[in-house]
Amino acid sequence: MIREDIRNVAIIAHVDHGKTTLVDQMLRQAGVFRQNQQVRERVMDSGDLERERGITILAKNTAVHWGPVKINIVDTPGHADFSGEVERVLKMVDGVLLLTDSFEGPMPQTRFVLKKALDLRLPVLMVINKVDRADARSAEVVDELLDLLIDLDAGLEALEHPVLFVSARKGTATTDLQKPGEDLRPLFDAILRYIPGPECEPEGPFQALISTIDYNEYVGRIGVGRISRGSVRTQEPLLRVNALDPSVRDAFKATELSLFDGLKRVPADIATAGDIVALSGLSDLNIGDTVCDPLAPEPLPFVAIGEPTVAMTFSVNDSPFAGREGAYVTSRHLRARLYRETHTDVSLRVSDGETPDQFIVRGRGELHLSVLIETMRRQGYEFQVSRPEVILKEENGQVLEPMERLRADVPQAAAGAVIEKLGRRRGQLKSMAGQDRVRLEFSVPARGLFGYRNEFLTDTRGEGVMSAVFDGYEPWRGDIPRRGVGALVCYETGETTQYGLFGAQDRGTLFLGSQTPVYAGMICGQSSRPGDIVVNVCRKKHVTNTRNAAAAEDSLRLVSVRALTLEECMEFIDEDELLEVTPQSLRMRKRELNHELRAKGQSRGKKQ
Repeated sequence: MIREDIRNVAIIAHVDHGKTTLVDQMLRQAGVFRQNQQVRERVMDSGDLERERGITILAKNTAVHWGPVKINIVDTPGHADFSGEVERVLKMVDGVLLLTDSFEGPMPQTRFVLKKALDLRLPVLMVINKVDRADARSAEVVDELLDLLIDLDAGLEALEHPVLFVSARKGTATTDLQKPGEDLRPLFDAILRYIPGPECEPEGPFQALISTIDYNEYVGRIGVGRISRGSVRTQEPLLRVNALDPSVRDAFKATELSLFDGLKRVPADIATAGDIVALSGLSDLNIGDTVCDPLAPEPLPFVAIGEPTVAMTFSVNDSPFAGREGAYVTSRHLRARLYRETHTDVSLRVSDGETPDQFIVRGRGELHLSVLIETMRRQGYEFQVSRPEVILKEENGQVLEPMERLRADVPQAAAGAVIEKLGRRRGQLKSMAGQDRVRLEFSVPARGLFGYRNEFLTDTRGEGVMSAVFDGYEPWRGDIPRRGVGALVCYETGETTQYGLFGAQDRGTLFLGSQTPVYAGMICGQSSRPGDIVVNVCRKKHVTNTRNAAAAEDSLRLVSVRALTLEECMEFIDEDELLEVTPQSLRMRKRELNHELRAKGQSRGKKQ
């Protein structure tokens, strides 16, 4: 049976192509908001990090009514590092809107999410966004999308669907570029016509696959998924089973049942096949679990999630400043928090390290792990992390490494520098097109992109746009030069002074300002040449009868200090360094803080 009163749709796209903005307008024009109601932009991005960074990190559910039909909408992340979110929520929907920027066209992540949708045989509606841009090239982008569909062996049905031209910012849509749209009615009509209703069994025993986990401090874990068979009522006995782990079998009752309507979850007494439902009642409910009738324990298969490609070591902070700023500082706290994250993030893997104080965390990329680190520090956790490293595989005696499909749009004058830099990082140029702005496509080892993003912005003077997506494993391409600069290392524990910093700034670029607490072995700057330089940034001006130390320091002027972000710190640290993370501070340090022991270790390494 096909329910004609429901449509379940996911919006998929590359990052910054306008998914969340389009959802805002769909909510507004479907009457979710009052006519005079003040609503913030990107209303679906509810998390602090999402709003600060301007990206969607977690998939969100909402619903609108268009005539007699309820449209359940899933807003998905666009960044490649959060593609696991996209993979799992596609199991909840019956079709997708593929959103593409009218200037940038199909990007690497566009290809990835489209392939996942086609693998599940989901109908695809192509939507070209930002058609009101002055540099829009909508007709060319349509051709590029059609080429992409053909390249991915899409069926004839996908090629025959109409293309919609949208301005998410203005809230307009049209199927004809020559006839500007007035509202989003053509988009809603296309969804109803070309996205089928859910195919389900309303009369059979209850069965639903949990695709998302939410949390509420009053009711605990809330599982979100689509009902594929039967119906469910509140306080009804249920059974949790898992297709991958037959030992998972827990009986519980649905203490609370909700359906999505606009931005709210509306309590319901009953939900039937085809509905996307949120239910609670089991504290251990996880993504991939099947909730079903106890008399018919039939687990549903869950989509295979891509494996992690990058790993970092999380460990208990053991610096001289340990325990000063964090509320959760022990290995027990760290272990519980990291393993808890795996319950809601299916792309994350956590395992114990070599010591009880260490944990190996594997994710889909640097951004994926940096969001976890930032979230934890805001929650009061204090710990330290190592440099990100790629995860290698071995097949038939051959070492394989993860590769990235990279696309860069750069000014013509900067193309040479980008090609040269990526060539040194074992990147292979696949295609090159354009005149004033050049579009470059590379196949690059994932490890070759560590620390490159800042170089890219410098080489392109901030005008370049770069994106990359995982593109499988290939044979090891050889060594890649590590960090080309060294570190300025603090000589002693104390507080930085204007006088000490002034003497150190000739050696390189400073990361710290005056009156900052530091300890011996802590990194305070970047040297202008390879190799570490120990500097005394705590040195004070000697006082005499004729000289005043404070006045002497006031006369010294420092060159601007470069304060590093979390991602920049992760890119900067080398193998023998760690990043200390606290709710208030980010401190880079040497693994071995003692200067003499560190020098002896380096000397032994050179002899070997």
